[in-house]
Order: sequence, then structure tokens, then C-alpha cells
Amino acid sequence: MSNPHPLVKLARETIEGSVRGRQVPDAPPEAELTPEMKQTGGVFVSIKKKGQLRGCIGTIEPRQANVAEEVIQNAISAATRDPRFSPVDAGELSDLEISVDVLTAPEPIDSLDQLDPKRYGLIVQSLSNPLKRGLLLPDLPSIRTAEEQFHHTKVYKAGIADDEPIQMYRFEVVRYE
Repeated sequence: MSNPHPLVKLARETIEGSVRGRQVPDAPPEAELTPEMKQTGGVFVSIKKKGQLRGCIGTIEPRQANVAEEVIQNAISAATRDPRFSPVDAGELSDLEISVDVLTAPEPIDSLDQLDPKRYGLIVQSLSNPLKRGLLLPDLPSIRTAEEQFHHTKVYKAGIADDEPIQMYRFEVVRYE
């Protein structure tokens, strides 16, 4: 693990502080923020252990003042609040691989032809119940086609029935590892 990107370093420090019950770091002072940290946008923090997903939580649109603050909030959530996993414990910290995805603004699409699961992530939202919304990041090893990406996002992530009207959005990410 040679010199990680500052966003990944911030996520790791946040996770370690949270798991060990220490003070979670504040976002760096404005003067120390990298250009990536100063921008605003949705951010996902993904945690893997021995290549297997261990936690992944994020925001589709910015909720904090900047990306650094998004990373801090989402790193804590990925390590301790992902409902699919038990919280990360201190004994696991040295085995964790962390990545940070910064999302571009989602753009509406109306056809799977406008997707490339290697390049674009997908959001599927029910038009009859906007709270039913699912997101799948791009470039996941198990997703090879736009059809697989759509089905996984709509059914497993959002729980949207076949007869519900939907809106799809695509987005790109800058992934930091």
C-alpha cells in the first residue's frame, strides 16, 4: 500500500478512528484541502476485505460542504452502518482495502443503449414512489452487460416492480484507491 490518495487516506483515518472509539478526524483546514477535496459531489466509500465487499455507503448528491466532509461521513457509515454487514472491528483494520468514488452529476437516460456498465453507474428510481431508488457503481466485476446492471439496480437495489414507471440516470465516477 504505497502512498494512497489523500481521499483514501482520509477515509482510512476516519474508519480507524471510528472503529477504535477515538476522535474521528475533522476535514482538513481549507488551506490543506486538495482540489478533489474542495469540490462538491456525491461520494461512495467502499471497503473490501480480501477482495470481498465489507461495506459500501454513499451519497448520490452532495450533503456536506465539500468532498472531504462527504468522505468522513460516508466512511463512518460504510464501516459501521451498512445493513448488509456487521460493523468493522479493530482486528480487521489491517486487512481492509478502501476506495473512494466521487460521482459526476446524474443525467437522465431513456434507454439501456445509453449505458456502458464499465464506464457508467446507474440509478433507477420509481416515478410512483420516489423513495424507491437504487444505485449501482460502474465497473463492478460481476456486472458485464447493461441488462445485468439494470436488473440488479432495479430489482435488488431499489425493489421496483416490473409494472412501475421508472426514470433512469447514469453517472461517471473518479475512483481513488
